[in-house]
Amino acid sequence: MTIDDRSGIPAARRIVVKVGSSSISGENAGQIQPLVDALAEAHGRGTQVILVSSGAIATGIPYLSLQERPTDLATQQAAAAVGQNVLINRYQDSLDRYGIVAGQVLLTAGDMETPTHRSNAKRAMERLLDLRILPIVNENDTVATHEIRFGDNDRLAALVALLVEADLLVLLSDVDALYTKPPQEPGAERIDRVAYDDELAGVEIGATGLSGVGTGGALTKVSAARQAAERGTAVILTATSLVSEALRGEAVGTWFVPAPDGVPSVTGALSAITPGAAAS
Repeated sequence: MTIDDRSGIPAARRIVVKVGSSSISGENAGQIQPLVDALAEAHGRGTQVILVSSGAIATGIPYLSLQERPTDLATQQAAAAVGQNVLINRYQDSLDRYGIVAGQVLLTAGDMETPTHRSNAKRAMERLLDLRILPIVNENDTVATHEIRFGDNDRLAALVALLVEADLLVLLSDVDALYTKPPQEPGAERIDRVAYDDELAGVEIGATGLSGVGTGGALTKVSAARQAAERGTAVILTATSLVSEALRGEAVGTWFVPAPDGVPSVTGALSAITPGAAAS
């Protein structure tokens, strides 16, 4: 179904929610519980929910007795291997309160580029959703290399939304919406709505981050939102702390209007993927 505005969100058939490392790791690990509360509420009304979650490397760092994020690939992969296990357990512990089971899905850019792998991933997620399992998707950092990465999980989330033909993509960060300039600057104004063909002329979009925290940043979120909206998937960009309100259809965040004749196409969106820093 096509969701034309926020009022249609409670009736959405299928949604993809993406959350970043800074929102659910370190001192913010406690935000997993309210995030799960919001997902469970949507799940409880019959909506099929997929969570795309960063955070594996950030979660694994303290278990490797490291003081900061590693810069070499092998140690990043080791941190991801440990952190992904801990992260999924944290989600499942919180989901247990609702009797919801999580299913882990790890993908690489190569999986989305290869028709057979892409078809297998779609089939697996479709079956998980049919069984009322909540898939939790992340980049497979333990095997991915710098050359074959998504670059950030915003792009991965957009591709997953297109792959499963989701009605809505919710991109969460630590800022409540897109602004006309970095929100910490004087005169920054919240943008409530972005048309699918709006070039956002005059809007200053920072490349480093919505608030200087995390690996994705405003630029990648807007790019991912545009990819999805142009292919017919509605998008909300808002803060992790406002996810409940967003999934209830309240007037929060920035709404990216879906193209009326948009056709979901993962292969068409793959051209926007560029190698980048670790997403997890």
